[in-house]
Amino acid sequence: MLLVDLSTVAPRERADAFHHALTDSSVPNEVVHEEPEAGIHARMELWRVGGLDLFSTRNSGFEVRRNERHVRHHRSSPVISVSLQPEGAHRAEVAGRQQVLGPDDICVFHELSPRVYGWSGDGASRSVMFDVDRLDVPVDTVVRASQRLRASPMYDLVLNHLRSVWRDPARLEADPGAGALASATTELVRALLLSAAHAEDAPAVRSTMDDTLLTRILAYARRHLADRDLTPERIAQEHAVSVRRLYLLLNDAGISLEQWLITERLTKAREMLAAPRYDRLTVAAVAARCGFSSPSHFSRRFQAAYGASPSEWRRQRAGSGVTETDPA
Repeated sequence: MLLVDLSTVAPRERADAFHHALTDSSVPNEVVHEEPEAGIHARMELWRVGGLDLFSTRNSGFEVRRNERHVRHHRSSPVISVSLQPEGAHRAEVAGRQQVLGPDDICVFHELSPRVYGWSGDGASRSVMFDVDRLDVPVDTVVRASQRLRASPMYDLVLNHLRSVWRDPARLEADPGAGALASATTELVRALLLSAAHAEDAPAVRSTMDDTLLTRILAYARRHLADRDLTPERIAQEHAVSVRRLYLLLNDAGISLEQWLITERLTKAREMLAAPRYDRLTVAAVAARCGFSSPSHFSRRFQAAYGASPSEWRRQRAGSGVTETDPA
């Protein structure tokens, strides 16, 4: 069901229409838009699958803030949202901890906890909404789990399940098995939250997490190469280690973090410059998407690494008829 398409709404009315469709009048929030009213755009849809609400939005940059006062005026049947971020770099803050979320992340919010959430530029979110009573997980457990979901060995299982649910929600909505699917999804999400909230208490899980720490750190850094604020401090915080331990771990593996990030970003930029789908992007835009704050610095680094400027590389690859595999 289409909730709103702001392209059909007068510019001066878009902020109010956005707020009404996003939050419902019974759920107070503060919504701040990145662009003036005329620049706000959004398309929001809702499906009902076996008693679960599936909410999808694709919209311009915004931030929704929910504080203690908002929480005290919650609706009679609060919800827990479990969302995927198929497009854009999303920002979230819960219990004083900030997160940057991408396409491989699950984001969990309990309506009875304060939070900040949003993104810059165009982005998209797909959320499954669970009634608090149905999911039956305490607020503090949800909050704790939301900050360490990847600590659970069930994480990939639930991530893939949610992706499958979102492949064709309209078809699932009318399926005779929708009720059973909703129950299975609820049980999987409950298991993930309980597992993540208590995962590090188990010695076997702690050992596994330690053994895979380097792999997880490098995978996280690759997912966030476009973020200019991908600092050692942020990487360490996201993995609950000190900056000193982060550097010791990398040094033991023979990795210089700064040089590794430059190499990964240059590799991604080289692939983008050779991929036809990015032909319309300027060299400066490619540099920005790969996490370089200065186009001139990017060009110098690229020239030193590949013996040609970014523009020369793009022309050479186009002339040769050979293209790189599109970067993820």
